[in-house]
Amino acid sequence: MKRSTMMAAVLTTALAQAGTMATAQAAGDSEAMEKCYGVALAGQNDCKAGPGTTCAGTSTVDYQGNAWKLVPEGTCTSIETPHGNGSLTEIDRP
Repeated sequence: MKRSTMMAAVLTTALAQAGTMATAQAAGDSEAMEKCYGVALAGQNDCKAGPGTTCAGTSTVDYQGNAWKLVPEGTCTSIETPHGNGSLTEIDRP
């Protein structure tokens, strides 16, 4: 077998194994999660960061009020930030 063909086969196998592991991990994650607005650091939101942004990783400031992060259900409003607690709905802040 050519070296490039062998390397491609090894890479394909590694990627397949990584995908299987990720799927197994996701299937085992049964903890309920909820969207929590105003708790994500800049660029670390899970999705939605207001007009002009696309989705995950697009928040532009820490604790942006219209950007959310998934957190364990029931914990959002107890998360403290320098700008106040997390919220289950969008917060009017930059």
